[in-house]
This record gives sequence, structure tokens and C-alpha cells, in this order.
Amino acid sequence: MPSPLFADRPAQPPEPGAVDALISQTSRLRGEVDAVRRDAAAHDDDPRRRWQRALCDLAMHQLDDLKAQFGQLRDGAPVVPLPEPRAEAPEEEDPVFDGSFTSDAGAAYGEPPARTGSLLTRVGSAEWNLLTDEVSWSEELFQIFGRSRERGPMSLDEMPTVVLSEDQPLLQAMVTDCLIDGKPIDGEFRIVRADAKVRTLHMTGEPVLDADGCTASMWAVLRDVSELRRSERAVRESRDSLERTRQIERTERRVAVELQEAVLPPWRGSLRFAHDGPAPLDVAGHYLPAASTGLIGGDWYDALALPCGDALLTVGDLTGHGVAATSSMAMLLGALRGMAVAGIRPGALMGHLNQLLESSGQPALGSAMCCRYDPVAQTLTWAQAGHPAPLLFRGGTGRPLRRPEGVLLGATAGVAYEETETRLRPGDVLVLHTDGLTRGADVFDETGVARLLDLAPRLSEARDAQECLRAVLEEFGEEAREDDACLMVVRVGS
Repeated sequence: MPSPLFADRPAQPPEPGAVDALISQTSRLRGEVDAVRRDAAAHDDDPRRRWQRALCDLAMHQLDDLKAQFGQLRDGAPVVPLPEPRAEAPEEEDPVFDGSFTSDAGAAYGEPPARTGSLLTRVGSAEWNLLTDEVSWSEELFQIFGRSRERGPMSLDEMPTVVLSEDQPLLQAMVTDCLIDGKPIDGEFRIVRADAKVRTLHMTGEPVLDADGCTASMWAVLRDVSELRRSERAVRESRDSLERTRQIERTERRVAVELQEAVLPPWRGSLRFAHDGPAPLDVAGHYLPAASTGLIGGDWYDALALPCGDALLTVGDLTGHGVAATSSMAMLLGALRGMAVAGIRPGALMGHLNQLLESSGQPALGSAMCCRYDPVAQTLTWAQAGHPAPLLFRGGTGRPLRRPEGVLLGATAGVAYEETETRLRPGDVLVLHTDGLTRGADVFDETGVARLLDLAPRLSEARDAQECLRAVLEEFGEEAREDDACLMVVRVGS
């Protein structure tokens, strides 16, 4: 039965506590392997113990790699699973290892027969006798190098001929340091096999001294780490790609914020429209970002004094996020302002916006509401395109205004938008908002609208539009909303 350490990873990322437990279990297992390695090192004159120590070193390398990957998984870094070991040689029937050691090549180290497809097929051993020029390779090493058994093992002089030219100095330095200075070998180099495959080998080894303390031979364990290095490169590339994506998202957010700030009114406090009529307007607005995304959406709010003395009040919301949504919003809001200044009524204005959005190079859907307030007649004329109705608060109670007919902008070409008219009184408060403020599971969340209407006593007692806005934000501003929202409060003066 395989160890639970190496079981298949779940489809969903495990909880951090589970990953920490795996890291602890890996550390404990590494300690146990290290204890076996130290025991083998105490009898290093025995070739069998030398091979056992080499395998323990390999297992510790593997456990270190596994622990590092668990750490990346816990920290949220993208993890590319290590591939299953695979043999390069043609598949053969697995021999059964009975605990004894072979007398063939590699028997000097007591390694068991290779198990095709197992980890051992990627680990081989060699010894180069400097006194007799005899070379012995384990069977696994022939498989790693892709070299036929009939050709025999390679001498130290022949080894560089299969090593990539840029790695030859490294191999030469490792071998020289081992033979001349008695230093252990620990390094990697790449080889080109007879089948033209490039493999990366990790080589560890030590000199074997004679009775006079001179180097008599050199033994080494070579491990094919090609797949491991490929996985590590994939992890690095995934991490680099993720970082580039994050940089792009940060840049896009910055551009979207700058564009939004350049278009939306930079109000700080109330915006008062002074008219000759008896009922001027006091206006305050606010943008609320979404909690689930770092990108800015296409919501807008606007209040504009028109040349004729009327006031334009509008809120809207385009689908999408980021620069595309904010640029479309800027185009639409600019067109809306221009047509309102030219005297186009709300219903016809909605029709023009629908045509503009439907024929734009960046197709999108949008909801919008356009209101025109006449301070002399104290009337509010408005049209809407798939948008929540304004909420009217008067005398301590609130209610939605009756919505005229109107479909979403960009949904259907050539549709007409109805208008409706409402007479306002001094002290009235209007709340205009996009659906992100109150939206829940439904497009128009009745619960959210009911919560807004419950604010009627506070809004009626407020001194100005800014105080009304603060009351709404205290109720809705701290929520982790799924979409961004715009809110505008209008108070009719006396």
C-alpha cells in the first residue's frame, strides 16, 4: 500500500491545517531516513552500506522537494505536481526482489535488481578504479545513459563526450577535485543520449582511499532528475506568469480608477443647485466598490445644471469590469451629458443611448435612469432602461416611484422608452442607486429595497443630502457586495 504522503492530491486545495500536518509528517519521515543514513555512514567501508547511504541521500532529496512543494501549496503559490517516475528502457516484466543482492554489474554496492517504472530505474551507481582502469556500472546506469550493455561502461575520459559542452567544465572540476583533493562530488550536468534525448543528472560521489591514504578509486551515484527539473521550471514559469497577470491587473485597475475619477463628479459634500425657483436641489453621491473583485466596474452617477435652468440627475451601470467597462461608461456618460444640454428629453435620450451602445465597438448591456428636474414647476420627469426606480421619501415614509416601460440598453434596437412625471415638494428626498447596492440572489432584491425604505425616519430628519447619504452608507457601506454600486441622494430645498 502506498504511503499517504504520496497519495494523489485532491482536486480542491486542502485546508492550511491539513497541509501543515503533511509538512510535519514529511519532516518526521526525513528525520527517520537521516537516522538510517547515519547508521550506514558509520560502516562506509562496506560497499552495501555505501549504496544504502546513497539511497537514503536520494530519499532525503525527494522529501526536501516534497516539503518545499507542500510549502508552496500552503502559501498559495501555483504548484505543478511532480510527474510519476518513468523508465526510459523498454518495459520488461518486473523481477521480484527477495532481499538478496545480485552478482552482476553493481553488485559491489549490493543494489537490488531494477524495478521497471520505479524510482530505482532513475538511480544508478558506478566505480572507476584508478589502479586497474576497471570500470563497473550498475544496470540502471546503462538505462539512464541510454547505452547498450554490450558497449560496456564509460571511462572517466569518455564521460565528457556525452556531456553538453557548456557543462563539461563543471564535470571536469568535480572529478578533479575528487581525485586530486579528495573532495566529495555533488553537482548536476546534462547529457545527450544516443537517442538524442537530453537528460539532467545529479551526481554524488566520494574517493575511495587505499591503505596509504591515496585515492584508489572513485564511486558515484547518479540520479536522473530531468523530470524534477522540468517540474521546477514549470513552477517558476507558472509563478512568473501569475506575477505578470497580477501586474497587468494592477495596471488595469489603476487606469480604470483614473478614468472613473476623471469622469464622475469629484464631490466632497453636498452639491447645491441654486435656481431662481422656490425649490433648489441639494445633491450628494458616492461610489461603492465590490468586495469580490479588484476591478472597477461601469457604474456612474451624475448631476448637472442645464442651460435652461433644469437639473439632470442620472445613475447607470454597464456590464463588465476594468478599462473596457469604464471607457464605455465614459463614452455613454459623455453622450448623455451632451444630449441633455442640447435639450433632449429623458425618454428620447434613453433611446439614443440604446442605439449608441448597441452599435458600439465594445458590445455591452447597461441599465440607466435619467431624470430631469424643473425647479419652477417642481416636477421630476424621468425614464429608465431596466433600472431600479428612484425611492421617494416624504413625511417619514418611503416608496418607489412608478417605473415607466424601458428595456436594458444595448438589448434591442429601435425600442421606445416611456417617460413619467412626479411632482416633488420641499423636504422630499430621492434616493437613486444602481442595483449593486441592494442586489442579492435576485436582480432586484426586495429585502435590500425594504431596508432602504426603513431609513425613511432618518432621511426625513436629516439636515441635508450629505447627512442622508451617510445614513444610507452606515446601513449598506460596510457590506461585502458582489458588485460595485453608485448611490446618489437628492434633497429638495424650500
